Amino acid sequence: MNFKTLSSLTRTTMAAVMLFSAASLALAQAAPKVKFATSAGDFVVELSPDKAPKTVENFLQYVKDKHYDGTVFHRVIANFMIQGGGFDASYQQKPTRPPVVHEGRQAFDKGLRNVVGTLAMARTNDPQSATAQFFVNVKDNAFLDPGAQGPGYTVFGKVVSGMDVVNNIKATPTGPGGPFGSDVPKTPVLINSATLVK
Repeated sequence: MNFKTLSSLTRTTMAAVMLFSAASLALAQAAPKVKFATSAGDFVVELSPDKAPKTVENFLQYVKDKHYDGTVFHRVIANFMIQGGGFDASYQQKPTRPPVVHEGRQAFDKGLRNVVGTLAMARTNDPQSATAQFFVNVKDNAFLDPGAQGPGYTVFGKVVSGMDVVNNIKATPTGPGGPFGSDVPKTPVLINSATLVK
């Protein structure tokens, strides 16, 4: 191999490395993170706009609007999930924007599953009813994925730090509270703030 060929090969390799680095940087920039500062400690979630773009956009708008600040985890089931984002500390439901388009199948087809540590949208029996409430899976919940049982629940992110905090929340004693007959933490778990990580 002569010097000219080697030089050309080196330039090609360098160009490929630079392209890969640029793609990696773009991917990192495309994965926003949100920090939840709660009365039980902090945890950070990384969102997946490439897999559930409308859901992530909807969630981030609620974060920017400070909607989650002062809300509680109002539904905690130790072998299932922790749910919050809809009620304040007095169990008054917060007003929301119109529902976001259901992206459960799209996210599922791109690899997102309701497994331990993932973040998903809460909703009613109507798949097109998700607004601001979300939940963190604390066990693998395959029955919540799209499939024979229905359209499933849209996964749009995952906990990337503070899973110990999520596990502490799931272990909190629960009972009736506010308008709910069960599964409400006896000691309220407050979301002090939800902020975009710079």
